[in-house]
Amino acid sequence: MEINWTEFTPFASFAGGVLIGLAAFLLWYINGRVMGVSGILGQIVMPSDDGASSGGQRSWRLSFVAGVIAAPLGYVLIKGEFASTMVASPVVLAVAGLAVGIGTAIGSGCTSGHGICGLSRISVRSLVATCSFVAAGMVTVFIIKHGGGL
Repeated sequence: MEINWTEFTPFASFAGGVLIGLAAFLLWYINGRVMGVSGILGQIVMPSDDGASSGGQRSWRLSFVAGVIAAPLGYVLIKGEFASTMVASPVVLAVAGLAVGIGTAIGSGCTSGHGICGLSRISVRSLVATCSFVAAGMVTVFIIKHGGGL
């Protein structure tokens, strides 16, 4: 493994991690809710009848999603640039997105819910889910890097 020292940003990464942790804590402390993005978005797209999508619950969820969209746009406005490289076709990305959506439904949460909030609550289910996410990511990178051959 080689580190690209010109792109190495430990202080910015640390600050981002602190802000994500602070946001997760504040959402839990103020609303009593876990900061799982799939659950937050899921209740906007497909509301349930259990009150999780009532008017007050819907407004903070919409505000959260607006912040997730506005933050990178603000970054681009401040920094003036954003570099992104597509590594797959739009069809592959759409299929991958659907697979992630199905996986979050089956696994009762996503990386933010399990990896940040679940692990901090010492949830065994979240530990298993997070290890699964990381393992799947490692296998995916291996396959991409080695041209599909195992």
